[in-house]
Amino acid sequence: MKILSYVIILSFCFFSCKPTQNNLPFNETELFDVTIAFGSCNKQNVQNILWKEVLKNHPEMWIWGGDNIYSDSDNKHKLWKDYQVQLAQADYQKLQNSTKIMATWDDHDYGLNDGGAEFHFKDESQQLFLDFLGIPKTDKRRTQKGIYTSQDIISEKGIIKVIVLDTRFFRSALTNATDKSKRYQPNKYGEGTVLGVAQWQWLEEELINSQANFNIIVSSVQILSGEHGFETWANFPHEVDKLVKLIELSKAKGVLLVSGDRHISEFSKIKSADLSYPLIDFTSSGLTHTYTGFTEEANKFRQGFVVSDLSFGLLKFNFDKSEIQMEMRGKNNQIQQKLLQKY
Repeated sequence: MKILSYVIILSFCFFSCKPTQNNLPFNETELFDVTIAFGSCNKQNVQNILWKEVLKNHPEMWIWGGDNIYSDSDNKHKLWKDYQVQLAQADYQKLQNSTKIMATWDDHDYGLNDGGAEFHFKDESQQLFLDFLGIPKTDKRRTQKGIYTSQDIISEKGIIKVIVLDTRFFRSALTNATDKSKRYQPNKYGEGTVLGVAQWQWLEEELINSQANFNIIVSSVQILSGEHGFETWANFPHEVDKLVKLIELSKAKGVLLVSGDRHISEFSKIKSADLSYPLIDFTSSGLTHTYTGFTEEANKFRQGFVVSDLSFGLLKFNFDKSEIQMEMRGKNNQIQQKLLQKY
């Protein structure tokens, strides 16, 4: 019987470290100390059936990953009205009343499709975005350029730092692709920026000075996947290298990247010789609509498979084991795919 028990335990460890589609045991939540939920691509005029499912998981925090509404406008009255539609949703109000909320924006709530630093309305849009989140007038985001911020979740066992990036306000122009099957191609190495000088300096300080057991970096667009020809950090390859190098040099513990934008959900992973753990980008998108016609797409860093159904992401933290279980969940709170990462 002992031999059989060891085989069962080893089998569980082997399979839980790989992306799977199996449901978790009923008492799985007992293994984790803190749960964070996140998601992106949410049309305010479409019923979001996933709010009820998010609430079932009792997250400590909800993170908006961008495209929190679809407005695409430089008209402050339209943007304000669209935010009010979202705020009026009963199930979202329940989430607001029970859960901490952090957020970044992407292009459709920023106000300009695929927009960056060139958007003339970005200062006004920033204030409306902060109003949506109920950010006090005394908060430094009211006077700084860009909506980047950080917050610590402190539990009895440790700290989780959530670092929210702004990949719109400072982002340089994209390069149109010569390949007609793609929208954009990478800029010449060294040309352009995703974060801008001030935000890069801030991020460096956040990571170097972090005392957290886990550090979650939130980007509205994917960081690692770069072959699809849409928006991605990989359109600025030197910026990807800069981020990885900063994570290495900072010695920050348990860094995980999360992203949105793509209307699909997937895990991407790279291994750095200077990191003791792989760097994962967990993309979760979308909440009200998805890339329903998805068939295939190249991503040399993909782990597991692409989920093109409605979904949200869950991050479950175990401080004693120094691990995060990542889950894609959808209708009826069903697990679509999961990945366990030990740090």
